[in-house]
Amino acid sequence: MESAQSRTYIEYINSLLRKRFSSFSDIVAYGQNINAGSRLAGFTRGLAPNGQSLVLNTTNTENAQVGFGFGLMLGGKRAVFLMKQLDFLYLGIDQIVNTYNIIRNIGHASGSFTIFPVTVDMGYEGPQSSSNNFADICSMARVDGYAITNAYDAERIIMSHLGAPGFRILSISQRLFKQEIIDPGKPMAADPNTKYVQYLEGDDATIVTFNFAFPYGWQLATELKEAGLKVALFNVNYMTPIDWKPILESVRVTKKLVIIEDSKSENVSAYALRAAAAALRLEKDILVRRTLDEKWLNPVSDKMDINCEAIIRELS
Repeated sequence: MESAQSRTYIEYINSLLRKRFSSFSDIVAYGQNINAGSRLAGFTRGLAPNGQSLVLNTTNTENAQVGFGFGLMLGGKRAVFLMKQLDFLYLGIDQIVNTYNIIRNIGHASGSFTIFPVTVDMGYEGPQSSSNNFADICSMARVDGYAITNAYDAERIIMSHLGAPGFRILSISQRLFKQEIIDPGKPMAADPNTKYVQYLEGDDATIVTFNFAFPYGWQLATELKEAGLKVALFNVNYMTPIDWKPILESVRVTKKLVIIEDSKSENVSAYALRAAAAALRLEKDILVRRTLDEKWLNPVSDKMDINCEAIIRELS
């Protein structure tokens, strides 16, 4: 595993991206200023072609760029569209829904296409930061989508999915760029495709994080441990509902569920998990979501304030 010691989130993501890119001799990476200027704040810094690979700086014509990627995939090539903002991907939604549907019906596209945008969830962006729920886009066409929040899932997702046959969307969090990457260590269990990962095991409560909320869950689990409580901690990387069975098995034991969901959307798969868990006659059912006031579309911080002390009191 790539060393995560004393590295920021974006430095670690960039190192994995360069490593994965250099492993191919036939990949086309493209996007606006990915090889110029700040390289998307360091996200794409140092991408170097290997063999017949290409790095292309393109215009900000998202609908055309998504179509270009699908065209390369249909031609048996590998393509990666690197984007500086997730919300711009809505400009290519016709391609994601309709073109991808045609490709799935044809059923013989042998190439690879990965869209890799930055989710604008730092705040201070106004309406652009209201689209911080990566699942909204993925759910429109049931696209495979994976959020990247820590060292383990970054390694697994980038090295497994980027450049693999087929189409998927991977995304990283702008809010985490300058923070030190969290290295949770070897997990207790993980889905083979990294749709979910269990990082901690315990009988006192089950914590499940969604979207890019893992750092909040990691902090809460740490404080619960200091309070003498052992908790199970799951992170759901996948963007549409999954088989909840492994998580529900934990909830069946603990009888206490804490869900942390950091998006601004009302369309979240966390509700599906909560509904499934309701049949287990929980002693505690805590949903932590962001509170939106009348200024939520203005340039304000997107940081969530979680009252860990109150949650600890509820679970004790």
